[in-house]
Amino acid sequence: MTDRVEMEDSAVSYDEYGPVLARFKGEQGDLIPVLQGVQRAFGYISEEAMRHVSRFLRISENQVFGVASFYSQFRFTPPGRHSVKVCLGTACHVRGGQILSQALERELGILPGQTTVDRRFDLQRVACLGCCALAPVIQTDDEIHSQMTVIRLKQVLSEYE
Repeated sequence: MTDRVEMEDSAVSYDEYGPVLARFKGEQGDLIPVLQGVQRAFGYISEEAMRHVSRFLRISENQVFGVASFYSQFRFTPPGRHSVKVCLGTACHVRGGQILSQALERELGILPGQTTVDRRFDLQRVACLGCCALAPVIQTDDEIHSQMTVIRLKQVLSEYE
């Protein structure tokens, strides 16, 4: 396991990553479970986290980033207090999902995969939320909003202030 000396050069101490990394042997095959553990603990995979994981597993940061960026489950920006997902599955797309996505981008001032400056919202586009009969839909945190319109978007977002 990597010792404290290697970790001291960063703002997050080894003590903060230690509980996540301690569950693993430090083998390259641990990469995805380690990344999942880091994201569970911190909400996202930061550049600093990738450095720690790289050192712990004795692989390059490029390898860590390559794997993490391949899988949509990993995020590289801190999550917002509220997560907004816009469905772009077939039914939602046909019924205006792309228009809703563009309206959310304008309203929040961010692109999908980003978090607002005040960290109130993060925005994600998803392939399907499984609510095709209710299309178009968005999801805020765990709540589904069906038959959405651009006009209703502002109303829904205002509920999270």
